[in-house]
Amino acid sequence: MTRKAHTRIRSKDHQGGVELLLAENVPDLGTQGDIVRVKRGYARNYLIPQGLATVATDTNKRMVEVHRSRQAEQVALQLTQIKKLADDVAKYSVTIDANATDEGHLYGSVVAADISKSLIAAGYPVEPDAVILDGPLKELGMYTVKLQLHPEVAAEVKVWVVPSASIAS
Repeated sequence: MTRKAHTRIRSKDHQGGVELLLAENVPDLGTQGDIVRVKRGYARNYLIPQGLATVATDTNKRMVEVHRSRQAEQVALQLTQIKKLADDVAKYSVTIDANATDEGHLYGSVVAADISKSLIAAGYPVEPDAVILDGPLKELGMYTVKLQLHPEVAAEVKVWVVPSASIAS
């Protein structure tokens, strides 16, 4: 370790520790980008050599703030796109062909993956884990299915389960 870096690590703040900027998430300490106070030995012997942290200089702090503001902009943009997707999906209705008996009971069932596949085919990128079903759909008919596209964005889509064309004719 160079003399200059060693001097930085040894500099104490008013509470007797060293101020570091976390480069990675460290359990029980903080997440990436956090500024934490730790004992000198912990910083010198573990956090800095492992690449988990760096000295919290003014330059590093500014760089983290710039990075955080860029991330916040990206999150806001993604949220806007997800809200637009939710609005578009709410106006759309999915039609799924299924083999059924004369009474309308399906031979199989319609599950979240089937609904997701139909939405993706229609140009709506909705993953199967975003489709919330109380259980598989086992009868012909129209259903209102909830979609959880983001923790803050939910939508509903109409799903029509109709008999397959080969059975209907």
